[in-house]
Amino acid sequence: MLRALEVVDRVGNKLPHPFWLFVILGALVVLASWPLAALGVSAVSPADGERIAVRSLVSGEGVRMMLGDLIDNFVNFPPLGLIVVVMLGVAVADKTGLLPAMMRGALSRVPPRLVTFAVALTSMFGQVASDAAFVVIIPLAMVAFRAVGRSPVIGAVVGYVSVGGASSIGLVITGSDAVFAGVTTSAAHTIDPGYAVTPVSNYYFSAVSSVILAISITVVTELVVARRVAAMNRAEPELTDVEELPDMTLSAGEKTGVRRAMIAAAAFLAGVVLAVLPSGSPLRGDGGSIVDSPLMDNVAVVLMLFFLVIGVVYGATTGTITAPGDVPELMARGLRELVPVLVLFFAASQFLGYFKWTNIGQVIAIGGADLLRSLGASPVLIFVGAIVLVSVLNLLLTSGSAMWALVAPVLVPMLMLLDIQPETTQALFRVADAPTNSLTPMSPYFVIALGFIRRYRPSAGVGTLMSLVLPLALVNLCVWTLLFLAWYGLGLPLGPGVPIR
Repeated sequence: MLRALEVVDRVGNKLPHPFWLFVILGALVVLASWPLAALGVSAVSPADGERIAVRSLVSGEGVRMMLGDLIDNFVNFPPLGLIVVVMLGVAVADKTGLLPAMMRGALSRVPPRLVTFAVALTSMFGQVASDAAFVVIIPLAMVAFRAVGRSPVIGAVVGYVSVGGASSIGLVITGSDAVFAGVTTSAAHTIDPGYAVTPVSNYYFSAVSSVILAISITVVTELVVARRVAAMNRAEPELTDVEELPDMTLSAGEKTGVRRAMIAAAAFLAGVVLAVLPSGSPLRGDGGSIVDSPLMDNVAVVLMLFFLVIGVVYGATTGTITAPGDVPELMARGLRELVPVLVLFFAASQFLGYFKWTNIGQVIAIGGADLLRSLGASPVLIFVGAIVLVSVLNLLLTSGSAMWALVAPVLVPMLMLLDIQPETTQALFRVADAPTNSLTPMSPYFVIALGFIRRYRPSAGVGTLMSLVLPLALVNLCVWTLLFLAWYGLGLPLGPGVPIR
């Protein structure tokens, strides 16, 4: 397995940056549309019986589209507005120190027998801080394990796998939920232009998954990873005279700030509930619906305000906010960290715009659905096949948003034609995408985790971390797949008002 992963490492390192990958894919769509259109490739839409033909971008109409729609493709890219709005609030909560303080507080004074589970579950909550969670959580997890007399290396592995290998799930809604919902909505519009997926569409499944995976990580860590680290220590003891890791103890001011932030959070949520209670509330939808309502449709705005309120309360208490002008500055600092994502979104939005305009995506989706239907493939077989495919691809392209932007335009409409809802396909992608994230050296966070481990074990290399992560990744993938199949079999809702089938 390690030799196979080394091959993946070498092959993956030859892949271009995701930005250039989408540029290349866009160019391929342009080139492919020419002969496909010339050959009259088409498919019959099962929705209205109309024939959908591939359109060529190598034409006057195609060139005008590529030039005229370039800005619109980017500006109207669904995840763009959602992630920017959510991050305006999350940035304040993060940059004032609230999110790191909450993580430290949750991991401090953890009983030794619960430290693995506590670190795993807290690390998943830490995903609210986006990519910064890796830099914050891994050293804190090492401190938590060292505090109860256990190897910090185990803590680093648990923290790394819990953030990266169980990404995009948790007990709270994050920016990833907004991004996934936007991409899924855009892909679903290929079949149904009025379809909308909200950031809470997978919340029930995500919340339960976080607890189940935390248990899975705990069991595998204690039965396999801890023993593996113990064997390594017998052969080569860990260093003890290393640089001190961050202290998890909260100061009196931080404790007061967290307490007041939690009071503000409770008050905010109570205010939302009271605003929704009246039957004529403007936050309700037609017929007084709460599920199909402005509240759910604009949950990204609610999330932004929530994190903004608790961040301001904490900052005002601890002194990280001393004047009104500090708030927009903190927002700007958070958005600056989004710049690489926005650059990626620009390339991805053009690729998706070309894919949609040429009708190639629709033709592939209809053809794929017809093939699966003719083969009599059961939903379970389709789900397992999709999970295996995405998991393998994920070893090379580790960005969850980039991967979903790549596969959603085909996978979502194709499964819609098989009566599988976009929200179900999105949940399926979460299962397939996350576990192998922590396994591949293609991930920049793999290097970060290895760097922390080398503080205590300088001889550790790529193979060392792979050998520790591999059992966690494989078991998590199997456990999560079984959970999804059981969820589908029982017909449980994925989120508020979102049936799985």
